[in-house]
Amino acid sequence: MGNPASLKGVRVVEVGNYMAAPFCCMQLADLGAEVIKVEVPTTGDLVRGSAPFIEGESSTFIRLNRNKRSLALDLKDPRGKEIFAGLVETADVLVENLRPGTMRDLGLGYADLSKLNAGLIYVAISGWGQTGPYAQLAGLDIMAQAMSGLMSITGEPGGPPLKAGVPVCDLVCGLYAALATMAALRTKERDGGGDFIDVSLYESGVSLAVWEAGRFFATGEVPTALGSAHQSAAPYQAIRASDGYFTVGATSGPTWRSFCEVLGRPDWEADERFANASKRHSYRLELVQEIEAVTRTETIRHWVSLLQRAGVPCAEIQGYDQVFSDPHLRERGYFWDAPHPLLGPIRQLGSAMSFTNAAVRRDTAGPVLGADSEAILLELGCSAEEVASLAERGVTRLARPAG
Repeated sequence: MGNPASLKGVRVVEVGNYMAAPFCCMQLADLGAEVIKVEVPTTGDLVRGSAPFIEGESSTFIRLNRNKRSLALDLKDPRGKEIFAGLVETADVLVENLRPGTMRDLGLGYADLSKLNAGLIYVAISGWGQTGPYAQLAGLDIMAQAMSGLMSITGEPGGPPLKAGVPVCDLVCGLYAALATMAALRTKERDGGGDFIDVSLYESGVSLAVWEAGRFFATGEVPTALGSAHQSAAPYQAIRASDGYFTVGATSGPTWRSFCEVLGRPDWEADERFANASKRHSYRLELVQEIEAVTRTETIRHWVSLLQRAGVPCAEIQGYDQVFSDPHLRERGYFWDAPHPLLGPIRQLGSAMSFTNAAVRRDTAGPVLGADSEAILLELGCSAEEVASLAERGVTRLARPAG
């Protein structure tokens, strides 16, 4: 559709489970790369076993793995390893998120594969990184959120530690991996040669502590949970109305002035406690108490309408039922339907990237396990007889036909 996608002609081999590597490769596939997802023939990516299911297919998998091809291949089998090595010889990028050392132990680590393909960009995603005292520990998103400090600042003051509602370390790590891949492709184009990229969930989580690092390194103060409040300015948080909460961010001089006018409290402008955003933050508890004494008298819609008209940043807090039918997103064409050979059209989240001179790819939903095994194996030089033999031995898996 439209102009060529930016990464058309780039081949990516993914050995990914769960979230970080598949999310990284989804970004690359959206940008036009050919992504071949190599999966265990018996189970595939373990997300395939995650509910809810649509006629036996994981609803999450078919959205997280769109625009990819599936090759079911046993990397522990000698012939499977040979085929995989041959595939990597044709690739520009390999992305994996197995425990550090797993690919090396299979004889398929960067040192092995770069001998076959000197220009290979090898992206290793892990919980803690490829080196260091934590490297061999199991590392899931919640552990990274815990160790990175994110859980210590999430939730209400004095409340129990909470993780973010989405697997933020997994997802941000996937984005960093995609960004690093793009940089390595540019370097390869300019200077030649490949690279080994080490990206971790832990460091991805720590990298988000922009405000927290600013406070700690300046003052030695350890940041703590603030609920929905900002780390250094106010009012910037969820505010109670008569029928729930809405968010407001009146932190600049003009927006604070307009906020006071809308709430009918021009006297706040002259109050020394509230003279600037920093002072308002220092007296945030008193300020919010005074604000909510006003806002609790009317509805969310009432206040959001008045504040938006006055140019004050504010918004309703939407549930996902509202998000997934949001008229703004619909008008911008954010959601789209991807064809699936067994399930028909599958609604997809759009890409956050939009280009003028390129196109974000919108092709297929996540593939059935082994959907492309036969085609890829034939492309790599296997005979039809060998493909059948490999399938019979369980080294590969051929997708069941539609219907």
